[in-house]
Amino acid sequence: MPAFFDALETRAPEQRERDLMAALPGAVERAMEGAHAIAEQLRGIDPRGVATRQALASVPVLRKHELLERQQRSRAGTGPAGPAKAFGGFSTIGWGQAVRVFASPGPIYEPESARADYWRFARALYAAGFRSGELAYNCFSYHFTPAGSMMETAAHAVGCTVFPGGTGQTEQQVRAIADLAPSGYTGTPSFLKIILEKADELGVRLPSLRRALVSGEAFPPSLRDWLAARGIDGYQAYGSADLGMIAFETEAREGLVVGEDIILEIVRPGTGTPLPDGEVGEVVVTTLNPDYPLVRFGTGDLSAILPGASPCGRTNIRIKGWMGRADQTTKVRGMFVHPSQVAEVLARHPDIGRARLVVSGQMGSDRMVLQVEAQGQSDELAERIAESVRDITKLRADVQWVDAGSLPNDGKVIDDVRSYE
Repeated sequence: MPAFFDALETRAPEQRERDLMAALPGAVERAMEGAHAIAEQLRGIDPRGVATRQALASVPVLRKHELLERQQRSRAGTGPAGPAKAFGGFSTIGWGQAVRVFASPGPIYEPESARADYWRFARALYAAGFRSGELAYNCFSYHFTPAGSMMETAAHAVGCTVFPGGTGQTEQQVRAIADLAPSGYTGTPSFLKIILEKADELGVRLPSLRRALVSGEAFPPSLRDWLAARGIDGYQAYGSADLGMIAFETEAREGLVVGEDIILEIVRPGTGTPLPDGEVGEVVVTTLNPDYPLVRFGTGDLSAILPGASPCGRTNIRIKGWMGRADQTTKVRGMFVHPSQVAEVLARHPDIGRARLVVSGQMGSDRMVLQVEAQGQSDELAERIAESVRDITKLRADVQWVDAGSLPNDGKVIDDVRSYE
């Protein structure tokens, strides 16, 4: 069998970038024509000019809470019921064209069309070892959220038959796996562990399971090793209900390879400013999905781009994986402080390198300290920076100089270390 899902995975990186940038203007133009919420996001921007990463960076980032708020306002409006109202103007397809509708927490509603491998997880399954003619045992939920359908449509694209196990009913899951002998599992890693432990308790062997693609929660090395000791190779995939698959693990076990048909950026938290490779920031994704086109969608997740190509032979960029949440908004003396406000302070003072706002103290006695890496440190500059913090946040902060390169590269802009004991 081929080592890769298709030839796109081994394109020269320069060719991939040319292909993505060539497709981007048309995708943006169709999105603006078919989804009025996208047209509002890109108001004043000529889609034909969005043909480079630099041009794309001028588009405002759409964050998840904005998508939710837009859908909520749309559903609360007085217009006629229908898909435009349900999806808040972000979908280009309606009832009949959308074969399913799902809900993720909020609720945010997402359409699924009949296009093969709609959520684009087939590459992840293939990299995890799933092949045509096998039975995949799918333990993601089939209700409300799209996770079950994500894996089922991907497995069908690979050529697998699917058993829709869903969640719960552990003893029945053990019996079905013993009877049907699937070669692979899809679901959360914790539920696979629960099934295997229940099989031990019942004295039932499940030797057919040889591979697993897991997602939806952390997959620590200790659990991966626990599965490997039972003869199961576990791989992880990273995605969301809004975007589908973003990146996936390969046999190289070095980060996650980004999917072929998305444009991924890492931006400074609270802004839309792209960061250099290696810097930790928020994952922002533009999809080329014609049915649910999201342009510069901020996932709220932190990650970083790894240098070089994967030893597995896939040539797309890699990310480290999930490294925490980008929204570090906190409340200080009754006022919300946002990462975007810290970014605004930096923008006012070009000599500043990186900065981190540390919030300390106990309940009722908050203290803010802005730790700053900067050229030309002076009391006068510190005073100007402190004044900017007061202007922007309406709160006082001390400025503390730190050595260049001493702040951790973890994407953290606001560090709340207060004690509430």
